[in-house]
Amino acid sequence: MTPILETKNLKKYFKTKKGMLHAVDGIDLSIQRGRTLGVVGESGCGKSTLGRTILHLLEPTEGSMRFNGKDITKVSPKELAQLREHMQIIFQDPFSSLNPRMTVSEILVEPLIISGKFTREEIEKKRVELLDTVGLPKRYANSYPHELDGGRRQRIGIGRALALEPDFIVCDEPVSALDVSIQAQILNLLQDLQEQRGLTYVFITHDLSVVKHISHDIMVMYLGQMVEQAPSEELFAHTYHPYTKALLSAIPVPNAHKRMQRILLKGEITSPVNPAPGCRFYSRCPYACEECKNPQRIEQVAPGHFISCCQARKINNL
Repeated sequence: MTPILETKNLKKYFKTKKGMLHAVDGIDLSIQRGRTLGVVGESGCGKSTLGRTILHLLEPTEGSMRFNGKDITKVSPKELAQLREHMQIIFQDPFSSLNPRMTVSEILVEPLIISGKFTREEIEKKRVELLDTVGLPKRYANSYPHELDGGRRQRIGIGRALALEPDFIVCDEPVSALDVSIQAQILNLLQDLQEQRGLTYVFITHDLSVVKHISHDIMVMYLGQMVEQAPSEELFAHTYHPYTKALLSAIPVPNAHKRMQRILLKGEITSPVNPAPGCRFYSRCPYACEECKNPQRIEQVAPGHFISCCQARKINNL
């Protein structure tokens, strides 16, 4: 089966006064239709940059991307407009991503108007459908974003992303700015929409408990690179990379009688500006050795389970 999205050696660099910042550095992805890939890591590791590069909100520095089997690495403005109908994004901050001068109805149907493919009657029908799809009562149709709470604003963002009926959506930390109770509602909505419409998600977050709940597969990023990737259940059952182990140890355990064994990382964080060719976790890894200063290879240690760590087999007796 052809993956809906593939990237090969995808890179996105930014020029700074001190050199090239390696925000995304050599990412290989393959996502099957109807599945969710969770992308996790610390703030600043390049998660959001990866999502925006895939959507051409940022242009890639190097590498290739394929969507539905078609090369989309370089696209013309016309091709990009067509691509927008199939690939959308839900932003992290539902307030700043919505136009404060537009009503809920105007925001929801704006993509339809821009596309120029719908009649006035079709747009009106779609407006009602979108309100119902994301669970917003009709009485909010003429409200402005500042009149609504965060959860309802994020429902507007989801509705806008669904307007053109895309196949693929990048969810850029869509629940991180919401209360816990509202987070659950939005996550359940996203899962229901995926089941009903066969959507494919890249779900970006720093919350491992959230990503476990919604993702079929999980990719862990550190300073622009993938360090571990596996099916969700496999990753939580068998964690091999030292960085992933440290992340998992930070998840609170809802059991007063179970003592948490937190792994505290020490050492300086490697600069993402002109980094050395070796492992970027080297300065914080308790198992680091001279071999770690060499470029790391991505190895498969179990079916569908990949890691980028020369020490992992020794550490985990693989």
